[in-house]
Amino acid sequence: MNIMALSPGAQTNLLMSYFSEEGIEYNLVRIPMASCDFSVRLYTYDDSEGDFELRNFSLTEEDTKLKIPILQHAQAVARTPLSLYASPWTSPAWLKTNEAMTGRGTLKGKPGDKYHKTWANYFIRFLDEYAKHNLTFWAVTAGNEPTAGEIVFYPFQCLGFSPEHQRDFIAQDLGPALANSSHKGIQLIMLDDQRVMLPYWAEVVLNDPVAASFINGIGIHWYLDFLAPIDLTLSITHHLFPSYYLLSTEASTGSYFWEPRVILGGWDRGSKYSHSILTNLNNYVTGCYVGPPWNLALDWRGGPNWSKNYGTRPVIAGQQQGFFYKQPCLPHWDQLSTQVRARGLPARAARHRQEMLQVQPGARGLPAPGRCCRARGPEQVPHGRAVRDLRPRRRLH
Repeated sequence: MNIMALSPGAQTNLLMSYFSEEGIEYNLVRIPMASCDFSVRLYTYDDSEGDFELRNFSLTEEDTKLKIPILQHAQAVARTPLSLYASPWTSPAWLKTNEAMTGRGTLKGKPGDKYHKTWANYFIRFLDEYAKHNLTFWAVTAGNEPTAGEIVFYPFQCLGFSPEHQRDFIAQDLGPALANSSHKGIQLIMLDDQRVMLPYWAEVVLNDPVAASFINGIGIHWYLDFLAPIDLTLSITHHLFPSYYLLSTEASTGSYFWEPRVILGGWDRGSKYSHSILTNLNNYVTGCYVGPPWNLALDWRGGPNWSKNYGTRPVIAGQQQGFFYKQPCLPHWDQLSTQVRARGLPARAARHRQEMLQVQPGARGLPAPGRCCRARGPEQVPHGRAVRDLRPRRRLH
């Protein structure tokens, strides 16, 4: 929404900053399936009560006028194909035990029944509809933060699962639905929640051979990392299940209630991202999605969104059509993205092989010890504002 408020030239420049060879060159993009807490309204793709055949399933204007055009534009400026993965925050309310998109609730019934089959088919319909716009997905997650739906009065969209429930849903419903669809090459990522749940969650799900046969990786979020020592969570999980990659699927600064949402010109949040990325990569995480988890640009308040769950992002835009502002955390991502080049994120990776994102020391390595970076400065951004950027003195090859 904030991107579309910019002039066409500024839109292109913003997307080039993220996706082009001249910018950060992101290649991994997370797409919410229907609404999330950073949407401007609550909705799903089929809010028709009792529509188990999903006859009324349809994409919304948020997809056709915002997400899809931006994804197509991003792909046009990118040097290589983007790898898209999708995460649902909630099912339609009529499929849930609490009949609401927010608050404590899970799917009605039990795995294998019509409620769970319908929810699994909802994934397939989403993939089908995006394919009509020439957008195909590398992966889906089983659901964003399944533990959130176990919290009474949880204020945002959620769908609760225990590890046992997720295991059985994958084994009986979601896994077979994906395998028997035209999207059978797509990868499936379990958990998609805080790493404090590991290794227990992985043990419950992956020790079931049927569920494990459909799963490729484990998604982790960073919000409770201070409660979860990395060696007791990620390292143990990797050694228990080395054939399944660990992927950082969500991270966002300014998310705690005591933190200011938007800090213009603040460098400390970029440092937090860099620390998280590097510690993850040193502890068997094979890829990091640390970009904006729901959006590429926010306004000056850190919105808009229906829940007033404002946040901060590397780009602030939307007040004036010709301007957007790059925050200091963007150079942190630029440095890591360009110097530690992700290689081999296959659209159809073989199951049970840890080949997702690999650091190639012989390609673009990290700067040698003692090599400093200096602030260039101010670089004129076409259709934008002069910004200060932090880049290495030269690219290392």
